[in-house]
Amino acid sequence: MDSNLLRVPDGSESVTDADEEIFLVYTALNQKPTDQIGPDGFRGLGHVDSRKDIISIRFELTALSHPTSSLSKVAEDNLASKSRKGKSARRTCNHADAPQTIEIELAQDKTALRSRKGDTGSVLWRASIAFAQVILQQHQFPQSNPLFDKDLLRKSHILELGAGTGLLSIALSALAKSYTATDIAPLLPLIRKNVALNFTGWTYNTRLQEGSPGSNICVEELDWETLLSLPPARRSHYYPKPAEPNAEWDLVLIVDCIYHPSLLPALVETIETVCTAAKTWVLVIVELRQEDVVREFLERWLSKGTWQLFRVEGLLELPYVIWAGQKGVP
Repeated sequence: MDSNLLRVPDGSESVTDADEEIFLVYTALNQKPTDQIGPDGFRGLGHVDSRKDIISIRFELTALSHPTSSLSKVAEDNLASKSRKGKSARRTCNHADAPQTIEIELAQDKTALRSRKGDTGSVLWRASIAFAQVILQQHQFPQSNPLFDKDLLRKSHILELGAGTGLLSIALSALAKSYTATDIAPLLPLIRKNVALNFTGWTYNTRLQEGSPGSNICVEELDWETLLSLPPARRSHYYPKPAEPNAEWDLVLIVDCIYHPSLLPALVETIETVCTAAKTWVLVIVELRQEDVVREFLERWLSKGTWQLFRVEGLLELPYVIWAGQKGVP
């Protein structure tokens, strides 16, 4: 896979100093009018609706619209009483330039959110929706400077860390060769349930016919703290690998996982371990909450020494920030 999979957009800034970067992004955030920050003018919580058992997400893609992270395009309905369980994620489109609608249903585990300490992945968070909206829009209606090379993305192997409800695997797997969603063991049943809810016939133990929707999705355990606890020589044997022989990860996605300082050493070490120098691109999408936590994450990532990091501009509006990174050869 060519390292040109990801095209850093014009205007994106190189990140070499965590303090400087944090000063810049939080200054911009604090200057933004409150009623323009995040959905419904709200900043800080970030989940869609933790009260619902089933959420319906609708992505509206149109050739005339500029890609946006606005959640005004997302339908959030409580469908607990009228679930379409067993049907595939619906895509409607009449011709190449016609608007397209992608509908996804997701189950949430409200009980786990409140009963399992530190469990935030059992409900859907807005950052995943905002990121998926932009990538789907760019893929369906290419612009002059898309984030990904469409042809290279189609050949790529994607690994997601902290997949939560599994929304991104359902929304983006059709764009890639393979998509592996990972999280801690207690969350895997929810991710698998949601993949099965949107792709008829998909189960953890049964692979769909190659090329059919959802057939390239795998759901695997990857606990960052377990990886960190292992001796360095054993870490490479712990995390999942692409199914293709001798393949390595082309893209690692980390969406809205920067929230608890105790997890940062394990997360950064996991990023370092799963990535191949001069090959794997990492995208970290952050909702700007606790400044000290975000600063510590950047400090730890930059301290690895060989990473080139960029702040990706022009895709998402504050309070969301995207950092892209690729590890250089030591």
